[in-house]
Amino acid sequence: MLLIRSFIATFAAGIILAASGLAFAQTRTTTALKTGYAPVNGLNLYYEIHGTGEPLILLHGGLAATEIFSDIMPSLSKNRKVIAVDLQAHGRTADIDRPLSYEAMADDIAALVKHLGFAKADVMGYSVGGGVAVCTAVRHPEVVRKLVLVSAAFRRDGWYPEILAGMAQMGAAGAAESMKQTPMYELYARVAPKPADWPVLLTKLNEMLKKDYDWSKEVATIKVPTLLVFGDADAVRTAHAVQFFELLGGGKKDGGWDGSGMSNTRLAILPGLTHYSICSSPALPATVTLFLDAPMSGGSQVKQANAEPRSRPE
Repeated sequence: MLLIRSFIATFAAGIILAASGLAFAQTRTTTALKTGYAPVNGLNLYYEIHGTGEPLILLHGGLAATEIFSDIMPSLSKNRKVIAVDLQAHGRTADIDRPLSYEAMADDIAALVKHLGFAKADVMGYSVGGGVAVCTAVRHPEVVRKLVLVSAAFRRDGWYPEILAGMAQMGAAGAAESMKQTPMYELYARVAPKPADWPVLLTKLNEMLKKDYDWSKEVATIKVPTLLVFGDADAVRTAHAVQFFELLGGGKKDGGWDGSGMSNTRLAILPGLTHYSICSSPALPATVTLFLDAPMSGGSQVKQANAEPRSRPE
């Protein structure tokens, strides 16, 4: 039991979450300009808005909440409106009677974009949130301007074998009680509407993470400009990151002296970072901001998306 407990705690502190541990354990003073709940798909989805400018929807990893982005939020929101979201059953968003799934949560995000009055928004997701972001772009391309995927896989075997083994262990007997010693639970207990639902969250997340998935065909249909970001020691296999890049149209040929051979997809493998440290590194917002600020270019669909008017509610 001690071995299982140690394994689960180590796994949960890593693959599902950013490793910026202090952000979880400590009470923070929010810098949000606004917080609220959006009634979408039977869910009261919590969100908070930081900064002003073009909208960026920000999606956390499993078992986490908006707090995991505390270290990089000032940089991300310096010149844009960041809408950080607590996904179903996470953080301040209460659970409802439906399973956790990437697809359902993607539908929530699309509904949130429309609820806030945006024609389109940039969408950035980390880990589990990255999977939600992928499904948002696939199922609701009309609401996505640019897509940023951080430490996410398009196929389940994109994760290293030991990570897949850890995902399976989340449903082990006593896991919920054992993980009450972690910063993730401390955050959940502090902000969740119903902290007693902790075992329910673990069970639902375990069921979702155990399911096999392969979004190869769906990912190949994504047309919006996309940035893939990984650490060079990530929990996602480096070979899989390259496959992801190629699946989205990148790496097919020389970009050319004038860049005319480049696709709409960018790949960034950040040195010296793991799945657990990438969300607290200043290299992440620097990379993301450069991509989001770049002019829209490429195919006619991209140009059309750029031309659409977008409202900017405060």
